[in-house]
Amino acid sequence: MALTQTIATRTPRAPRQKLSEKSAEVFLKLVPNVSDGAQATHRFFATFLSAVAGIGLLMLLVVNILLAQDAFTLSELKAEAKIVADQREAINRQIDLASSPEALAKKAAELGMRPSESPVFLNLAPIADAATSEITNGDVARG
Repeated sequence: MALTQTIATRTPRAPRQKLSEKSAEVFLKLVPNVSDGAQATHRFFATFLSAVAGIGLLMLLVVNILLAQDAFTLSELKAEAKIVADQREAINRQIDLASSPEALAKKAAELGMRPSESPVFLNLAPIADAATSEITNGDVARG
């Protein structure tokens, strides 16, 4: 009996093995074989990616150079703007000196003008009765 049981147990295993082998073959047929043409395609793709990366790095280098050049131009323009601001400040100081009261009095004296002995001031404040107000030697008379 033991002999028949071992034979009986071996016979069902054989179809299971064949079934597993056939299913493995079916699964392997789903995946294409890697051949020389497919490897050449991989090489082409790797070369293409390398070229794209190289071009990208070159473009990055060009952009970096242009930005650095613009930075130098910007610093030159800032220095030029500072020089122009200094020149403008010097001109404003000259104008202030020429329009100071002392300078104006000196120029007026050179032209033969003399200071007024009795200055008159104009009062622009609103007055209730315009007929009664008078302007006399710096005094405003209100009635």
